[in-house]
Amino acid sequence: MSAGRGVTRVRYLCLAGPTASGKTATALALAASLERIRPVEIVSVDSALVYRGMDIGTAKPTAAERAQVPHHLIDIVDPAEPYSAARFVADARRLIDEIDARGHLPLLVGGTMLYFKALFDGLDAMPAADTAVRTALSAQAARDGWAALHAELARVDPAAAARIAPADAQRIQRALEVYRVSGIPISAWQTRTAAAAERLPLIALEPRDRAWLHERIAARFAAMLEAGLVDEVLTLRRRSDLHAGLPSMRSVGYRQIWEALDAGKLDAVQNTGSAATRQLAKRQLTWLRSMPWRQSIACDEPDAIGHALALAHAIVAAPAAPRPA
Repeated sequence: MSAGRGVTRVRYLCLAGPTASGKTATALALAASLERIRPVEIVSVDSALVYRGMDIGTAKPTAAERAQVPHHLIDIVDPAEPYSAARFVADARRLIDEIDARGHLPLLVGGTMLYFKALFDGLDAMPAADTAVRTALSAQAARDGWAALHAELARVDPAAAARIAPADAQRIQRALEVYRVSGIPISAWQTRTAAAAERLPLIALEPRDRAWLHERIAARFAAMLEAGLVDEVLTLRRRSDLHAGLPSMRSVGYRQIWEALDAGKLDAVQNTGSAATRQLAKRQLTWLRSMPWRQSIACDEPDAIGHALALAHAIVAAPAAPRPA
């Protein structure tokens, strides 16, 4: 079936879920099934997949998987470069327009919920990343600790500090960076504009049994170690321009192995890496629950992909959503 007369097209579809929930397999199945209606192009919504040279620990789609359907926003920046939510929004909106203009369906897939939220809510032209300010904040954190920077954030932007955990280094750094660059709290920048009314069609993969997800996380991290994740981190460590304070190197898995290498103790990295990944999944599920318009699929059910396919076909046949602002 192709999009023809009388068929109203949605412009995009979103697939979100915690790590290890089966997003890649589901996305590829959706692309194959929806091909009969509109060719699909996948837009990655993942803050780690943007980095080149970080393949194993990010569970980056393989070359064979990427050959099945066009992928975007993968391997687009060096690990030493910043990549912000504001840049993602600009890139994603451009790609939605370009893919839609080709008559194809943009399928936004990932687990970086901040990126989804930024796309849904708008970012009000928030200041771009400032390398000098970030470097100064990283140095301050190394000296005083992230808890001290969180306390500073609480003084200048109580609303943001209330939403950001004291150990969430990346978001603390970004919030203070925005304030130091602009003099305006990040919570003020994050006002809901006309784009806030937009709610992209969102399918969410959410397990009913958290233990199922934890087992998959442990097995996947073990497979990453077996595939050479430690060697991948060692290769990155040899670069003089990379350090543990960079957002890329704070990615789950990379951070735990970097710290284990610093300590000279790799024997516990399976446990620390799995535990950090479980915490990431918990945060991702919390973000998803803050999006009540999502349409949830129990990813631990035997026919989860089948349910996702049925839901996607229903959404694609529904009236189109408005264009992003």
